[in-house]
Amino acid sequence: MYAVFKRELFSQLNSLMAYITIGVFLLAAGLLLWFFPDTSILDYGYAELTGFFSLAPFLFMFLIPALSMRSFAEERREGTYILLAARPLGDWQILLAKYFACLLLILFALLPTLIYYCAVSQLGMPKGNIDTGAVTGSYIGLLLLGAAFAAIGVFASSITKNQVTAFAIAVFTCFICYMGFDAMSQVFAIRYFETALLALSVNEHYQSMSRGVLDTRDLIYFISFVLLFLTAARLAIGGRKW
Repeated sequence: MYAVFKRELFSQLNSLMAYITIGVFLLAAGLLLWFFPDTSILDYGYAELTGFFSLAPFLFMFLIPALSMRSFAEERREGTYILLAARPLGDWQILLAKYFACLLLILFALLPTLIYYCAVSQLGMPKGNIDTGAVTGSYIGLLLLGAAFAAIGVFASSITKNQVTAFAIAVFTCFICYMGFDAMSQVFAIRYFETALLALSVNEHYQSMSRGVLDTRDLIYFISFVLLFLTAARLAIGGRKW
């Protein structure tokens, strides 16, 4: 499994696409947080990173599908999955190796954003006047959100051999899972329907963690969400004659 994980990670790092995607993510986040007047932290006047954690999910909707779209689609297009499947590895081992490689790339993309925390902490009056607990909870929520979107991306890649199609399916599914249930809860504004739809919303659980409160219900939700899409991906790759 480690060999497949290392192969997948180095394959991503050796391609220009990963660097371009992560670079665009960091550039977009930097411009939105520091330069654009409507979203600038400098114009906001408070030492907090609420703007970043509100914008990051929408950037993730494009970043993560771009990183995960070649997981299985590229293998199918080039016919190399036959060689991979011939190794003494189960479908779950291959799937998890590719999934964890994608998660590590997401972590690489998030690490430079810690500079924002350091900068806002120094700009605060007095210095260090920032809610570290809320920022920590928000980063944990963002990592769990990235894990959920990565599971969607790997699933989308497992059902097609076209990377563009996998990217489009993943972006659409991420958007529906993040915003769709919230919108439906407004349409079906009946007490029980609204509560049930909000309980299914990724955004609702992410916002809960962004407040700095680590609730076991949110953790269970994200773990279940990841397992659901990884199981669907396992069924997709196991039900085909490669």
